[in-house]
Amino acid sequence: MAENNFIDYVKINCRSGAGGAGSTHFHRDKLTAKGGPDGGNGGSGGDIVVRGNKQLWTLLHLKFRKHVIADPGGPGRSALRTGADGKNEILEVPLGTIAKDFESGEVLFEIEEDGQEIILTKGGRGGMGNAFFKSATHQSPHYAQTGEAGLEEWKVLELKLIADVGLVGFPNAGKSTLLSVVSAAKPEIANYPFTTLVPNLGIVAYRDNRPFVMADIPGIIEGAHLGKGLGLRFLRHIERNSVLLFMIPADTNDIKKEYKILKTNLNNIILSCSTS
Repeated sequence: MAENNFIDYVKINCRSGAGGAGSTHFHRDKLTAKGGPDGGNGGSGGDIVVRGNKQLWTLLHLKFRKHVIADPGGPGRSALRTGADGKNEILEVPLGTIAKDFESGEVLFEIEEDGQEIILTKGGRGGMGNAFFKSATHQSPHYAQTGEAGLEEWKVLELKLIADVGLVGFPNAGKSTLLSVVSAAKPEIANYPFTTLVPNLGIVAYRDNRPFVMADIPGIIEGAHLGKGLGLRFLRHIERNSVLLFMIPADTNDIKKEYKILKTNLNNIILSCSTS
């Protein structure tokens, strides 16, 4: 996965469709000079929907789509015909994507399953036609409702990778090398710190045709939860892995001490991610 192709945060302007107006119409034909009201209801405006797609690993396809606009509903027509509903806009996202309100920062929902669909911005309701307002005491209403306006909101989609095994460790601990050996992934490997700037994923073959996903997380340094090094930009992906595999070089002077330092920094990172 190329570094410039890994996008885990997008901010988008969502405009749902307005509802269609109800119709004010009275039935007329060659045999009926003064028929009753038969104006139909307006159609509902299109929703903006988020759908999970297990084939996606990044939000790259949404990076340059800053405005998402759903279609409005059609107006009601005569003969009690309801207007057409506006077409929904579908945003396909990787599993593990969290939707937030940009203004409040409130977490709205999370996409966890392939094919799961949740409405991000609801379209406006269609207006009622004059046939809806007919009653025994008011048999000829000459009015109908206008459609409900759509919503315009700024939303944030944030991806936190879901992997079976996450590799964590200090820079140059050998995480990328291990991933390249056990999977077909080709992460950049070099003898300098922070070679891995974004998470890399690899599919590891396992017995009984049960492969699992392994993630190479950028190196942790002391104070990363305070913004040092790469900060929490990509390290927050740690909290979504089922198992964490600590990588400590065999030539370390004190393996137990380095493990304790790594574990302390990891706990600080997870705590910072959960409160941010």
